[in-house]
Order: sequence, then structure tokens, then C-alpha cells
Amino acid sequence: MMAFCNQQPFYNPSIPFTGFIQGGLQVGKMITITGRVLPGSERFVVNLQCGAHQSPRPDIALHFNPRYEVFQEYVVCNTLQNQSWGSEERKCEMPLQRGSSFTLMILVNHNAYKVAVNGNHFLDFNHRLSISSVNTIAVEGGVEVTSITFQNPTPQFAAAQAFPPQFAAAQAFPARGRGGSRNRNRAKAKQLILQPAPAYPAPQSYTVPYKSFINGGLYPSRTITIQGYVLPTATRFHVNFKYNSLIAFHLNPRLDENTVVRNSLLGEKWGQEERMLSAGMPFIRGQAFMMAIVCESHRYSVSVNGKHCFDFSHRVSQLQQIDVLEIAGDVTLAAVQV
Repeated sequence: MMAFCNQQPFYNPSIPFTGFIQGGLQVGKMITITGRVLPGSERFVVNLQCGAHQSPRPDIALHFNPRYEVFQEYVVCNTLQNQSWGSEERKCEMPLQRGSSFTLMILVNHNAYKVAVNGNHFLDFNHRLSISSVNTIAVEGGVEVTSITFQNPTPQFAAAQAFPPQFAAAQAFPARGRGGSRNRNRAKAKQLILQPAPAYPAPQSYTVPYKSFINGGLYPSRTITIQGYVLPTATRFHVNFKYNSLIAFHLNPRLDENTVVRNSLLGEKWGQEERMLSAGMPFIRGQAFMMAIVCESHRYSVSVNGKHCFDFSHRVSQLQQIDVLEIAGDVTLAAVQV
């Protein structure tokens, strides 16, 4: 029987990075990478590959390779099989800008890998190698990574014969010559015109507004991680931890005020707002984020993109009674782990 327990994420890995994909790939599995392209990046690579050995080089089922050349920026996709590169596929668009944060989502479809950047469908890459042989993810080049998370398909999703129609149909690339990434450190294709693709949908459970039951409630050391993307025109969004009709912890990034308001709603009355941000506003319009909320014995400790931002002392002491998580507002979600 297929296991549907999600693998623990990789946080702030050193680049180059190679990590094992527990359980390999299945149709419906999603891998989400959040990070930032380095300002001076020439290229970087994300590989889904069949092993982690160095020699001989393992087969690479998906080679995703943004390249930043002097006169053109484009993305190359390819497959390495038996030490030989296949036909290169290029897309002469670049949604991953140098110096900018991003959320890269790779969804395993029946026939292709579906790739989205910052919530928008970007490309499809048809399978050339069996997904059952893929067990490793590798990242190298001019990029820094905040997190790599894995979302397994739900049983219903895995059993489905086809994806819902809102997923973009497969788009073919023009054939190119052989070749892969030559970048070993960190350091004009013909224009491809595609019909506009629909927005890349988050998994059904991550649609906004989002609501989830926290099994067992909160307790010291429990960590909630939220990965998402702040909409380019965002005004504000919020995260609520609830106990019946009470809001034990209201976390409210306000882009229009350049702050994050923290509060609680107890007895139908809002408490004293907390607004101090010692490290500045951690959320930016049009950029991805990874937020970790750690429940400690006397407070919540909140970090964004690996940096501690603020604490919020408990105003509701019955932590295990706090069993509902809500997220709403001007944000899209890539992954939520409770």
C-alpha cells in the first residue's frame, strides 16, 4: 500500500545539494522549492534523478536549468540517460529573476512534470524515464534554497485516472540539440510561443481561504510550517490559531502598513496589538515565503525564510484546545504542515 505520510522538508541546505526522495515519485506527488536566485547567477539546476552516486553519473529524469546569458535568459529542460543527454527543450521566458525570491512547484502528472513558478503554470516536460526510477533531488549553481518540501498524493488523488481540467494541458517544446548543464560551480533559441496557461492551482486542500484541524492541538515544540506566495497587489493576509470561537493567536501581515500585527480575540474582544518588528517587514509583495511557527511553553516563536522575526506570549493557556488553523487574504499557498 502506498504511504501518504509527507517527508520532512529540507531547510536551508548548502548548495550544491543532493537529497533522497522518500518513497520516490508517484502521480500526484508535488515537490516545492522556495529560495532566491543569486544576483550574479549565470545558471542554476534542479535535477530529479535516479540515484545520488557521482560516478557513473546517474540518469536524470528532469533537468530544469534556468540560464542567464548576456543577451538572453531562458530555461532548458532535458533528460540524461546512460551518460547521454537527450533532445534539449528550451523556453525563452524567464519567470525566475536574478536577485528575487521564488516558489518552484513540480507536480508529477501521468504524462509529464508540470512546473509552476510563483503560483503560475510555466511549462510541462513529458516523461522520458519512468517516474518509478526517480529517488533523488539535486540542486546546484547560482541559487540559495530556503526549503524543499514534499507533498504526497491523497489516496483519492492517486487513484484518479486524470487530473482536473483546470490543470494546463501539456505544452510541447521545440526540439534542440544535445546538451545539459555545464555548470560545475555556483557561479538565440527560437522563440516558443504558447497559448496562455491557466493559473497553476494549489492542491485542493491548500485553496485560500484555508482551514485545517490540528490533530491533538498545540503543545510545546509543535511546529507549523506555511509556504506561500504574497500576491503582487496584496494588502494583507492572516493566520489564525483558534479554540472554539476564540482566536488564541492572530498573525496578520499588513502590506499596506508594512508591519505584522499580532493579537488575540477572547470573549469577543480583541486584545492589545503587538506590532514591533526588530528585523523589519519579512513579507514582500510578489515574493515567496516560508514561515515556521513554533509553539513553545510560554510563547509562539515565528521565523520567516529562516530568520527569527518575533515572539507572541500565550494568552490562552489550554494549548491542546487550540485545534484549528485558518489562513485567508491576499496569499496563495504551496504547502502547509501541521
